[in-house]
Amino acid sequence: MNRQPILVGEGLVLRPLEVSDRAGLYEAASDPLIWEQHPAKDRWQPGPFDAFFEAAVASQGALLIQDGEGEVLGTSRYYDEDGAHSVAIGYTFLRRSHWGGATNARVKALMLNHAFKRVEEVRFHVGRDNLRSQKALAKLGAEPIPAPDPDPRFPPEAYAIFRLSRARWVHESAAQQ
Repeated sequence: MNRQPILVGEGLVLRPLEVSDRAGLYEAASDPLIWEQHPAKDRWQPGPFDAFFEAAVASQGALLIQDGEGEVLGTSRYYDEDGAHSVAIGYTFLRRSHWGGATNARVKALMLNHAFKRVEEVRFHVGRDNLRSQKALAKLGAEPIPAPDPDPRFPPEAYAIFRLSRARWVHESAAQQ
């Protein structure tokens, strides 16, 4: 699966994250309220953001989210690819000005449609206290699952795992049209 495609749709462009995107993405991420329900509550600060950004670039799966005019809205990432079986989507954040509207659903739809061309299931790791993201995933049809094995990146007390099958996504997408 191409983990850094260029995805375009409904006033959005998702493209591979580049080192030159640091300043624009930091400006979008520098609002402390974005991170208040996230386990990494300090990511709005320069040091924690730099670590996040470096890991995103190194992942070779991070996408910059921009509006139709090129304004940086946030980022998301494909990771933990397991052949044709599954891939994870996460590390997503958006400017607060794009909360509560259609932006997150459109971003996820672009990413899910791309992923489901190659995989059977998409997984999401979400902070246990991040009720906004959990509600958004439920709207997409994702279901919580028990953590399979401990993962040092996602302590079980801090994160929940959700999954969405290709069949469920196709069904949910058709129902919304």
